[in-house]
Amino acid sequence: MRNSHFYPIGTPGQAWGAAELAQWRARQVRQRSYADDVLCAVDHLRERFDVAPYGEVTYADERFPLFAIRSRHWQAHLPNVLVTGGVHGYETSGVHGALRFLDAHAPGYAGRVNLLVVPCVSPWAYERIQRWNFDAIDPNRSFRADSPAQESAALMRLVAPLRGQFAAHIDLHETTDTDGSEYLPAAAARDGKPFGSHGIPDGFYLVDDTANPQPAFQQAIIEAVERVTHIAPADAHGGIIGSPLVAHGVIHYAMKELGLCAGISGARYTTTTEVYPDSPQATPEQCIAAQVAAVCAGVEFVG
Repeated sequence: MRNSHFYPIGTPGQAWGAAELAQWRARQVRQRSYADDVLCAVDHLRERFDVAPYGEVTYADERFPLFAIRSRHWQAHLPNVLVTGGVHGYETSGVHGALRFLDAHAPGYAGRVNLLVVPCVSPWAYERIQRWNFDAIDPNRSFRADSPAQESAALMRLVAPLRGQFAAHIDLHETTDTDGSEYLPAAAARDGKPFGSHGIPDGFYLVDDTANPQPAFQQAIIEAVERVTHIAPADAHGGIIGSPLVAHGVIHYAMKELGLCAGISGARYTTTTEVYPDSPQATPEQCIAAQVAAVCAGVEFVG
């Protein structure tokens, strides 16, 4: 489907300028609290983990401290695992899945793996239930040198000293109905391009790295998640979100080339999870549980 009048901001065929960006910002309404939902949960983890700030996101008069949670007794001989959530702030189950994994499951892996977990990469977007940051930039296309996204740059600085030392990186995401109704149309309007939609897959799936495919790792996660919620089937073209299906519930993306979060660690095993919270077959609780199952399976695989 292509439509030249698909978004209420901007002129078809023209990229946004300052006026359009201001209009878009005016539409963004704070709907929940990063401090209440995330920082309070992080505070409760301080007795069991090392919790440290790794930066701050500042937009206009708002300041958001960024926190990372590490295994308390980091041991050089153990495999390191990076878990990230909330790169897209509107993808709720990734944030709460990372926090629940830390609270309920991570202590059981003490002495088996070293964990570095960042539960909410994009706090401004978390509060607005938004994919982009304040500057209408997608952080998950901005993990590259001289990143224009504060959130992406801060996370890369955190990870840089350990880059190449991770066994696995699990990045927690969602695919929602608003991808088709809001975010893809907004991106096309912002960039002055025509909007072409694709279907939204009903179910959980994974994105593996085109340059470093690890099918056994992906399969282990799919098998674990399938016990919690359903896996997305292929669409009529044999793919998911426009990419060919390479295995049950798995597609490939060029992670580094696209500036994706899962490409920053240099880990051998990387994956991006995609939960579908709008499915009539899944509840919010199942979506969080699916993220937790994915992380546990990934940790088990390397630890």
